[in-house]
This record gives sequence, structure tokens and C-alpha cells, in this order.
Amino acid sequence: MKESKTVQLIGSWAFLVGIIIAIVAGFWDLNPVVTSILVALGLIVGFLNVTGKETTPFLLATVSLVIVADFGGRTLAEVSVVLARIFKTMIVFVVPATIIVALKAVYALASDE
Repeated sequence: MKESKTVQLIGSWAFLVGIIIAIVAGFWDLNPVVTSILVALGLIVGFLNVTGKETTPFLLATVSLVIVADFGGRTLAEVSVVLARIFKTMIVFVVPATIIVALKAVYALASDE
């Protein structure tokens, strides 16, 4: 039981730190180090932070976020480069988590009899 709480805590902190880094990193050009950190944190969130019953709402929310951030980033790029970069860094963080959760969902569907 204690290990499960620790895993949830790590996943929660990974999510919070990932969002903060994504917002702060949006003020500068994205570099490989920040990209790697965001991808790693996204993978941690995907593996540790999303349970089976949270899969569908998580996937719906992240797919919506990716679509809106992409289109919104393009639109806002004409107004504010910083906002466009923040959206881009959020996508870099969220996409790896989305891929992991989607693969876990496909596996769960495939393994059901």
C-alpha cells in the first residue's frame, strides 16, 4: 500500500514539474535538454499517474489539449511568440504521456477475453 502511494506521489510531482517546466521553457527557444526532460517527465506521468479508470478521461483531455494547443499556438504565433512556444512545450510534455496511456489502453483491450 505504501509503495502505491509513493508511485502516485512521484507521478503527481512529475506532472506538476512538467507543467511548470513547459510554461517556463516557453519563454525561450526549445532546446534538446529541455525537450528530453519534458519527454521523460511525460513518460513518467504516462506510466505512473494514470490508472485504468482514468484512461478514457485522460486520453480525451490530452487529445483535446494537443489539438487546441496546436491550432491555438499557430493562431497566437501571430500575436505572441511566447504563448505559441508555451503551447508547443506543453505538447512536448503531454504527447509522450498520451502515447503511453493509449498503448496501455490498447493492451488492456487486447488482453480482455
